[in-house]
Amino acid sequence: MTAMEQHPEAPLRVRDAAQLAWDDGADLLVVGFGGAGVCAALEAASRGASVLALERFAGGGATARSGGVVYAGGGTPQQAEAGVEDSPEAMYDYLRQEVGDVVSAETLRGFCQQSSAHLAWLERHGAAFQGSVPPLKTSYPSDRYFLYYSGNEAVPDYAALARPAPRGHRALGSGMSGINLFRPLAASAQQLGVRLQRQCEVRRLVLDAAGAVLGVEAWVLPPGSRAARTHARLSRWTDALHPYAPALAARWRRKLRALETAHAERRLIRAQHGVLLSAGGFVFNRAMLSQHAPRYLDGLPLGTSGCDGSGIRLGESAGGATAHMERASAWRFINPPLAWARGLIVNADGRRYCNEEVYGAKLGHAMVEEQGGRAILILNRALMKEAFAQVGPGKVWAFQRLPALLNMLCNARRGDSLAQLAERVGLPLVNLQRTLATYNAAARGECADELGKSAGLLASLEQGPWYAMDLSFASKLFPCPVITLGGLKVCERSGQVLDQDGAPIDGLFSAGRNAVGVASHFYVSGLSLADCVHSGRRAGAHVAGLARAVRSTRGEQQ
Repeated sequence: MTAMEQHPEAPLRVRDAAQLAWDDGADLLVVGFGGAGVCAALEAASRGASVLALERFAGGGATARSGGVVYAGGGTPQQAEAGVEDSPEAMYDYLRQEVGDVVSAETLRGFCQQSSAHLAWLERHGAAFQGSVPPLKTSYPSDRYFLYYSGNEAVPDYAALARPAPRGHRALGSGMSGINLFRPLAASAQQLGVRLQRQCEVRRLVLDAAGAVLGVEAWVLPPGSRAARTHARLSRWTDALHPYAPALAARWRRKLRALETAHAERRLIRAQHGVLLSAGGFVFNRAMLSQHAPRYLDGLPLGTSGCDGSGIRLGESAGGATAHMERASAWRFINPPLAWARGLIVNADGRRYCNEEVYGAKLGHAMVEEQGGRAILILNRALMKEAFAQVGPGKVWAFQRLPALLNMLCNARRGDSLAQLAERVGLPLVNLQRTLATYNAAARGECADELGKSAGLLASLEQGPWYAMDLSFASKLFPCPVITLGGLKVCERSGQVLDQDGAPIDGLFSAGRNAVGVASHFYVSGLSLADCVHSGRRAGAHVAGLARAVRSTRGEQQ
């Protein structure tokens, strides 16, 4: 077990708050200043509460490094700009298929009904969105487009139950849009008086005799110190390097921990009305991943160094219950190039098992949970030529182009006959022949595709030569990104953390991927950030209401 994976210290238990000499305090303490944390801070501050955010690194978390996509619908101005018709009911009918029963129907309906208002709220705080829709299906649009089908909405099986509409609202700006979403929100929070303490790690909670959360014990690197400067530089390098050299990034995380252990100073910080845990998921914690979701250990952890489960473990230390910890999302995107999605995916037995046009997390789930992590893409020469053309310079993002080119050039086995291909890849020939024959019949229009693939994405593979690329979960040439989805159980009306008996823990809240929410079952692009907005605002509003009620009572007494 590494230093990053240690359990948090047991809570500091005192008789009452007056027993301690507090170094600082606020109505709301936000532990983790990413997407959920900044939204909670904004909501609470706008309602008159004092807010202090405690952030181990620079702030932004996984949100700032994400694609900046917010899943929103029901009739947003951007949808209207694009000529798209949508309604909260259609959005609900679709999301019910993805979300399952991870949250109540009432909560999901509220999420859909408030969706457009949440987007407008983000805009009031400086984020910007636009209604330009790309002409073709894609995992992430270019800088020309900012509204797209970010999930399975247009896949026939889903569209049969819910009228499809593009709901992936990407924050306006060049490059990956996560920073374009987070930066204006953080600036707005500062203007509202939210204080931010960077390089500050919460190591344990402070509880009173009844188990209510009074505040936190935090450890802060001295501002401006050599240790603080080294920590800031190293943390930036670590998160930037991780996708390309994860082993080296892991070593640097251990150096970060060593700096914190040697140089951080203890602070006791009082939360007058609530501590919000919004420190992300646990994909970087190998011990937790081994315990809860071991099938996903071979994936590429997606996020930042703060996604180490610390917030979840803090909640557990106070008696908080967790749920859906086994849920993780593996992203096996095979589009772009679109030609890949017109081919077919088979398992180790040479049998097709998933509609190739589905969202990458849907394909990834089937690959990991049902097929032992195996995914072999079958194309022919015509589709390979299409694929090379579709990832030419200026047509797609570098992070989409480079893996596609690398795999087509270095990971493609060729067979001039299916027998030769089966031998070179190690697939049963009879099964492979049967799979292609069935697929080709659907492509010729002789029957419907057995897995429900749209006619426009079917391509006859009768003419060879054929190619097979092993895109399995453990692929070194095509690493599969993974995020975790489970977390602390919370009250769906307030965001308050629940204990093992389902009772709320006084003074403790959670939001975002630190908690169970609408994105804790299946993932589609933008759903996690939308949940950060929804759950963050919910908790911030509740704590601000508690603070207002106490002030009102004190005013009446005076």
